[in-house]
Amino acid sequence: MADTAHPGTPPPGPETTGHEWDGIAEYNNPLPRWWLYCLYATILWSVGYWIAYPAWPLVSGYTGGVLGYSQRATVLNEVEAVRRDRGARGQAQLASATVAEIRADPALLRLSLATGKAAFGDNCAGCHGTSATGRTGYPNLQDDDWLWGGTAEEIERTIRYGARSGNGEAHAGDMPAFGRDGVLKSDEIEAVTTYVLSLSGKPGVPGTSAEKGAAVFADNCAACHGEGGKGNSEMGAPNLTDPIWLYGSSPEQIAATVANGRKGVMPAWEGRLDQATIKSLAVYVHSLGGGK
Repeated sequence: MADTAHPGTPPPGPETTGHEWDGIAEYNNPLPRWWLYCLYATILWSVGYWIAYPAWPLVSGYTGGVLGYSQRATVLNEVEAVRRDRGARGQAQLASATVAEIRADPALLRLSLATGKAAFGDNCAGCHGTSATGRTGYPNLQDDDWLWGGTAEEIERTIRYGARSGNGEAHAGDMPAFGRDGVLKSDEIEAVTTYVLSLSGKPGVPGTSAEKGAAVFADNCAACHGEGGKGNSEMGAPNLTDPIWLYGSSPEQIAATVANGRKGVMPAWEGRLDQATIKSLAVYVHSLGGGK
């Protein structure tokens, strides 16, 4: 269309930015209105979002927004709810299963080991040590020497009812005080001490006879410890032929045991711990390496 004000003048061309590449000019056309409206809407939305939700980072945190919403907190709450639900169902399964069933189920076994480890630290480590290696008068739970039996079921019974704990189902075997009660004389105590030490290849009391001690042992000790001194788990009588000694292996310590007896107490956890925890403790202690 010709310019009516200046006849014969061609119409002006499209406005350009002045940029041109290989003969291709960059036009300076206005953006479509719908596109501009969308841009303005997103700007308004972002301002509203900054006000309503967490958005701006600070030195030690971030702005919380007027709504106080946190997607991270929501996810953590949902995860915790699932964990509690699974934990409750898992504890119920542990409580209803036998120790053998727990050990046969990989999922229950993992749960029981975790539960038992935590319960051991809270309730047992004070006596047996955090590593369950024990100390004088408190058994090492990582070896294979068990006064009352080392199967998972036997360990469960010991945990549940204890030893000399006052519970009617507790283990009740005692080591008599042969010296204090006048059953044996001092020379007989020394002789039997020498004999007992000889069973595990240790030197006894100088100047005493192991042969005499064998006779004293046969008359007074074999009923519980057995003729060969191998012990009796039904009575809680220890094996005297191995190198493991609960109260020490020196002649003085053994003579003191013979003279004064031993009446160590293992508390009963029945009624103090729930069923799932007791069974988990049994499985955990059995897994330490000394269980039979």
